[in-house]
Amino acid sequence: MSKLHYSGICEVAEQIESGKLSPVDLTRHMLDRIDAIDKDLKSFMTVTRDRALKEAEKAEREIADGDYRGRLHGIPIAIKDLIDAKDLPTQGGLAVLKGNVAANDAPVLKKLSAAGAILIGKLNMTEGAMAGYHRDFEIPVNPWNAGYWSGASSSGSGVSVAAGLCFAALGTDTAGSIRFPAMANGVVGLKPTFGLVGKSGALTLGDSLDHIGPLTRRVADAAIMLEVMAGYDRFDRHSLDRPVPDLTSNLDAGIAGMRIGYDATYTAIGASKELIAAHEAALLELEKLGAQIVEVSVPSQTTELMDAWFAICASEAVAAHAKTYPARAADYGGYFGDFLALGTTITQEQVDAAWQLRRAFSAEFNEFLASVDALALPSGIGPLQNDYDLYQNAEALQPLFDKAHLEYTVPFDMAGAPGLTVRCGFTAEGMPLAIQFGGAPFSEATLCRIGHAYEQATSWHESNPPI
Repeated sequence: MSKLHYSGICEVAEQIESGKLSPVDLTRHMLDRIDAIDKDLKSFMTVTRDRALKEAEKAEREIADGDYRGRLHGIPIAIKDLIDAKDLPTQGGLAVLKGNVAANDAPVLKKLSAAGAILIGKLNMTEGAMAGYHRDFEIPVNPWNAGYWSGASSSGSGVSVAAGLCFAALGTDTAGSIRFPAMANGVVGLKPTFGLVGKSGALTLGDSLDHIGPLTRRVADAAIMLEVMAGYDRFDRHSLDRPVPDLTSNLDAGIAGMRIGYDATYTAIGASKELIAAHEAALLELEKLGAQIVEVSVPSQTTELMDAWFAICASEAVAAHAKTYPARAADYGGYFGDFLALGTTITQEQVDAAWQLRRAFSAEFNEFLASVDALALPSGIGPLQNDYDLYQNAEALQPLFDKAHLEYTVPFDMAGAPGLTVRCGFTAEGMPLAIQFGGAPFSEATLCRIGHAYEQATSWHESNPPI
């Protein structure tokens, strides 16, 4: 058990299916590890010990009886604390939701449970899935170095996976909050096409921008998770009624002949020299695997696009919090309170103009993405030192998010296109570096093939935090 917690799902699943590994023993090991380590890392909001052990015992009986459901059967996972789990708190980092208990599992959790996954806990996050934290909640600590940022709202998800406390975690991404924590904590993060994963039973930040997706330690694990998570959700008006994508059967087919776009000027906008060098090395590796690296010019990322994102997201957040804001404005933290206050000043004319810009940009961006098999780009500038008080207001924290460079993430949320973040190196200080592969809507299978091929050809994913 000493290093099993750092294994990928496929490796663990093989042992469970063969009977060499007990789901109960595995779950107890992970629970014990959480008890021993997470008091310092603070990734878990709630540890679901009783539920996890009951589900593990059930999985063990089913597998012994020959009813093996697949590679998630008996695998401990965790979810961001804005996704409902029956009889457990769903607070979303919000003091105004303390005491809020879910009546049912969210549909996405039901799908994972039906596949045999074991819920081991719910994870800490920023207030309301925006940028800052509420002082009543703990801030997850980067397991590679406590002096560095652990990512945005799905920070607990990134930390828990990187630290070997669960084998996969669910996060949400509205402006980069799956890909930022994946980058910061050196794990895999997959933001799917908008509508591919239903999001009913999850608290809303921006209804037309929120995506639910997996964070894992291996690309294959993200593919396995998303294949189970995807599918129509009749309670989500944005859910797409289309066949669940096959992400795993051709994962090992290689990338020979694939065209991967790269815009060196776009990458240089915010990426550090170390990150640029790591990306160039990654592109050379992809060429060795048979891919063609194509020079492209990414559609211009104007300040107007970011302003449009803000207008849409802030206005949708105000609508989502209508029951508690502004009636309980004093109970909100500095950053999210400021965000909602600004949201109330946005006019319908501004929202309409933002949507007009969004539609035009989305059409242009998705057409551009369709011209290649994938676009290689950063998920952000790279590791960020955490010298900010993350409980502060919007003005105090704006410099952090200026450094994060949302122009690498927001376009994919605005256009509803998928993005996959994979580790691609380390800084001189030992912090992980990441590369993002973005593609046209519904290109997840291609992105996973590229990420998996790169991962198999390199050894970056084999290193673990110095815990």
